[in-house]
Amino acid sequence: MTRWSRFLLFPLLALAGWAGMPTARAADDLAMVQQRVAQVEVLRGRFEQEKRITGFKNLLRSQGRFVVSRKQGVIWTTDKPFPSEVVITRDRILSRQRDGSQRVEVDGREQPALRSVNAMMFALVSGDVGALSPRFETQAQALPDNGWRLSLKPRSAALAKAFARIVLSGDRYVREVRIEEANGDSTQLRFSELKDVPATLSTDEARRFD
Repeated sequence: MTRWSRFLLFPLLALAGWAGMPTARAADDLAMVQQRVAQVEVLRGRFEQEKRITGFKNLLRSQGRFVVSRKQGVIWTTDKPFPSEVVITRDRILSRQRDGSQRVEVDGREQPALRSVNAMMFALVSGDVGALSPRFETQAQALPDNGWRLSLKPRSAALAKAFARIVLSGDRYVREVRIEEANGDSTQLRFSELKDVPATLSTDEARRFD
Protein backbone atom coordinates (compact mmCIF):
# COMPACT_ATOMS: atom_id res chain seq x y z
CA MET A 1 0.00 0.00 0.00
CA THR A 2 1.34 3.42 -0.85
CA ARG A 3 1.89 5.95 1.91
CA TRP A 4 -0.77 8.14 0.28
CA SER A 5 -3.33 5.35 0.60
CA ARG A 6 -2.52 4.92 4.28
CA PHE A 7 -3.41 8.54 5.03
CA LEU A 8 -6.96 7.83 3.91
CA LEU A 9 -7.53 4.21 4.85
CA PHE A 10 -5.97 3.80 8.27
CA PRO A 11 -8.17 6.48 9.91
CA LEU A 12 -11.24 4.92 8.29
CA LEU A 13 -10.34 1.44 9.51
CA ALA A 14 -10.09 2.73 13.06
CA LEU A 15 -13.63 4.10 12.88
CA ALA A 16 -15.14 0.65 12.53
CA GLY A 17 -14.81 -0.68 16.03
CA TRP A 18 -17.44 0.80 18.37
CA ALA A 19 -21.16 1.50 18.53
CA GLY A 20 -23.57 3.18 20.94
CA MET A 21 -26.79 5.21 20.94
CA PRO A 22 -27.10 8.88 19.95
CA THR A 23 -28.65 11.32 22.42
CA ALA A 24 -31.89 13.22 21.78
CA ARG A 25 -29.94 16.35 20.90
CA ALA A 26 -27.79 14.35 18.51
CA ALA A 27 -30.93 13.07 16.84
CA ASP A 28 -32.10 16.64 16.27
CA ASP A 29 -28.71 17.62 14.86
CA LEU A 30 -28.67 14.67 12.53
CA ALA A 31 -32.22 15.27 11.36
CA MET A 32 -31.23 18.74 10.15
CA VAL A 33 -28.18 17.46 8.28
CA GLN A 34 -30.02 14.47 6.81
CA GLN A 35 -32.70 16.76 5.43
CA ARG A 36 -30.07 18.73 3.55
CA VAL A 37 -27.83 15.93 2.25
CA ALA A 38 -28.79 13.90 -0.79
CA GLN A 39 -28.94 10.16 -0.16
CA VAL A 40 -27.60 8.60 -3.34
CA GLU A 41 -26.72 5.16 -4.65
CA VAL A 42 -23.58 6.21 -6.54
CA LEU A 43 -21.47 9.33 -6.06
CA ARG A 44 -18.55 10.40 -8.25
CA GLY A 45 -16.15 13.27 -7.91
CA ARG A 46 -12.65 14.56 -7.42
CA PHE A 47 -10.68 14.96 -4.21
CA GLU A 48 -7.77 16.95 -2.88
CA GLN A 49 -6.12 15.64 0.27
CA GLU A 50 -3.66 17.33 2.60
CA LYS A 51 -1.93 15.55 5.45
CA ARG A 52 -0.19 17.54 8.17
CA ILE A 53 2.23 15.55 10.32
CA THR A 54 3.36 16.99 13.62
CA GLY A 55 7.01 18.06 13.46
CA PHE A 56 7.09 18.32 9.65
CA LYS A 57 6.89 21.72 7.97
CA ASN A 58 5.55 20.65 4.57
CA LEU A 59 2.09 19.26 3.92
CA LEU A 60 1.72 15.94 2.10
CA ARG A 61 -0.68 16.48 -0.77
CA SER A 62 -2.49 14.18 -3.14
CA GLN A 63 -5.38 14.48 -5.57
CA GLY A 64 -7.49 12.27 -7.76
CA ARG A 65 -10.94 10.82 -8.38
CA PHE A 66 -13.36 8.58 -6.52
CA VAL A 67 -16.49 6.51 -7.02
CA VAL A 68 -18.63 5.57 -4.01
CA SER A 69 -21.27 2.89 -4.48
CA ARG A 70 -23.60 2.18 -1.57
CA LYS A 71 -23.80 -1.47 -2.62
CA GLN A 72 -20.28 -2.14 -3.87
CA GLY A 73 -17.87 0.07 -1.96
CA VAL A 74 -15.29 2.68 -2.93
CA ILE A 75 -12.83 3.23 -5.79
CA TRP A 76 -10.23 5.81 -4.70
CA THR A 77 -7.92 6.72 -7.60
CA THR A 78 -4.89 8.90 -6.86
CA ASP A 79 -3.54 10.81 -9.85
CA LYS A 80 -0.85 12.88 -8.10
CA PRO A 81 1.82 12.69 -6.82
CA PHE A 82 1.98 8.93 -7.51
CA PRO A 83 -0.71 7.23 -9.61
CA SER A 84 -2.38 4.38 -7.77
CA GLU A 85 -5.81 3.03 -6.93
CA VAL A 86 -7.40 1.59 -3.81
CA VAL A 87 -10.64 -0.39 -3.96
CA ILE A 88 -12.60 -1.05 -0.77
CA THR A 89 -15.31 -3.70 -0.76
CA ARG A 90 -17.09 -5.60 2.00
CA ASP A 91 -14.44 -8.31 1.94
CA ARG A 92 -11.12 -6.67 1.15
CA ILE A 93 -8.97 -3.65 0.45
CA LEU A 94 -7.17 -3.97 -2.88
CA SER A 95 -4.40 -1.67 -4.12
CA ARG A 96 -3.40 -1.27 -7.76
CA GLN A 97 -0.23 0.42 -8.96
CA ARG A 98 0.54 2.27 -12.18
CA ASP A 99 2.30 -0.76 -13.69
CA GLY A 100 -0.90 -2.79 -13.35
CA SER A 101 0.23 -4.85 -10.37
CA GLN A 102 -2.26 -5.35 -7.58
CA ARG A 103 -2.24 -6.64 -4.04
CA VAL A 104 -4.84 -7.45 -1.41
CA GLU A 105 -3.91 -5.24 1.55
CA VAL A 106 -6.56 -6.44 4.01
CA ASP A 107 -8.72 -9.55 3.78
CA GLY A 108 -12.13 -9.44 5.46
CA ARG A 109 -11.72 -13.04 6.58
CA GLU A 110 -8.74 -11.93 8.66
CA GLN A 111 -10.11 -8.50 9.67
CA PRO A 112 -13.87 -8.79 10.38
CA ALA A 113 -14.11 -5.07 11.20
CA LEU A 114 -13.36 -4.37 7.54
CA ARG A 115 -17.04 -4.98 6.81
CA SER A 116 -17.79 -1.71 8.56
CA VAL A 117 -15.27 0.29 6.56
CA ASN A 118 -17.47 0.35 3.46
CA ALA A 119 -20.26 2.06 5.39
CA MET A 120 -17.84 4.42 7.13
CA MET A 121 -16.17 5.53 3.91
CA PHE A 122 -19.51 6.19 2.27
CA ALA A 123 -20.68 8.04 5.36
CA LEU A 124 -17.71 10.41 5.36
CA VAL A 125 -17.92 11.18 1.65
CA SER A 126 -21.68 11.22 1.14
CA GLY A 127 -22.84 12.61 4.49
CA ASP A 128 -24.65 9.47 5.64
CA VAL A 129 -24.58 10.78 9.20
CA GLY A 130 -26.82 7.99 10.45
CA ALA A 131 -23.86 5.62 10.05
CA LEU A 132 -21.54 7.96 11.97
CA SER A 133 -23.70 9.12 14.87
CA PRO A 134 -23.62 5.94 16.99
CA ARG A 135 -19.86 6.30 17.33
CA PHE A 136 -19.62 10.04 17.95
CA GLU A 137 -21.14 12.88 19.91
CA THR A 138 -22.45 15.33 17.34
CA GLN A 139 -22.83 19.07 17.13
CA ALA A 140 -24.43 20.52 14.02
CA GLN A 141 -24.67 24.05 12.70
CA ALA A 142 -26.99 25.24 9.94
CA LEU A 143 -25.28 27.53 7.42
CA PRO A 144 -26.66 29.83 4.69
CA ASP A 145 -27.73 28.46 1.30
CA ASN A 146 -28.76 25.12 2.74
CA GLY A 147 -25.26 24.52 4.05
CA TRP A 148 -24.28 22.77 7.27
CA ARG A 149 -21.33 21.82 9.46
CA LEU A 150 -21.19 18.70 11.62
CA SER A 151 -18.58 18.15 14.33
CA LEU A 152 -18.02 14.58 15.55
CA LYS A 153 -16.28 13.78 18.83
CA PRO A 154 -15.50 10.15 19.74
CA ARG A 155 -17.77 8.60 22.36
CA SER A 156 -15.43 5.82 23.44
CA ALA A 157 -11.99 6.01 25.02
CA ALA A 158 -10.68 3.64 22.34
CA LEU A 159 -11.66 5.97 19.51
CA ALA A 160 -10.45 9.01 21.46
CA LYS A 161 -6.95 7.52 21.45
CA ALA A 162 -6.96 7.82 17.66
CA PHE A 163 -9.16 10.85 16.95
CA ALA A 164 -9.74 14.19 18.62
CA ARG A 165 -12.46 15.35 16.23
CA ILE A 166 -13.88 14.92 12.74
CA VAL A 167 -15.62 17.85 11.05
CA LEU A 168 -17.77 17.49 7.93
CA SER A 169 -19.27 20.41 6.03
CA GLY A 170 -21.25 20.81 2.85
CA ASP A 171 -24.70 21.33 1.37
CA ARG A 172 -26.43 18.77 -0.84
CA TYR A 173 -23.13 16.89 -0.73
CA VAL A 174 -20.22 16.73 1.68
CA ARG A 175 -17.66 19.27 0.45
CA GLU A 176 -14.96 18.94 3.11
CA VAL A 177 -13.87 16.45 5.77
CA ARG A 178 -11.26 17.31 8.40
CA ILE A 179 -9.85 14.52 10.56
CA GLU A 180 -7.95 15.70 13.65
CA GLU A 181 -5.96 12.87 15.18
CA ALA A 182 -5.17 12.57 18.87
CA ASN A 183 -1.42 12.79 18.19
CA GLY A 184 -1.78 16.21 16.57
CA ASP A 185 -1.70 15.07 12.94
CA SER A 186 -4.58 16.09 10.70
CA THR A 187 -6.03 15.27 7.29
CA GLN A 188 -8.10 17.64 5.17
CA LEU A 189 -10.20 16.30 2.28
CA ARG A 190 -11.93 18.57 -0.23
CA PHE A 191 -14.40 17.21 -2.78
CA SER A 192 -15.42 18.77 -6.08
CA GLU A 193 -17.19 18.00 -9.37
CA LEU A 194 -19.64 15.80 -7.46
CA LYS A 195 -22.24 13.90 -9.48
CA ASP A 196 -24.87 11.34 -8.49
CA VAL A 197 -25.95 10.43 -12.02
CA PRO A 198 -25.93 7.98 -13.59
CA ALA A 199 -27.12 6.15 -10.50
CA THR A 200 -25.61 2.84 -11.62
CA LEU A 201 -22.00 1.85 -12.16
CA SER A 202 -20.56 1.81 -15.66
CA THR A 203 -19.15 -1.43 -17.04
CA ASP A 204 -15.62 -0.24 -16.33
CA GLU A 205 -16.45 0.86 -12.77
CA ALA A 206 -18.11 -2.46 -12.00
CA ARG A 207 -15.12 -4.33 -13.41
CA ARG A 208 -12.74 -2.47 -11.13
CA PHE A 209 -14.61 -3.85 -8.10
CA ASP A 210 -13.85 -7.42 -9.22
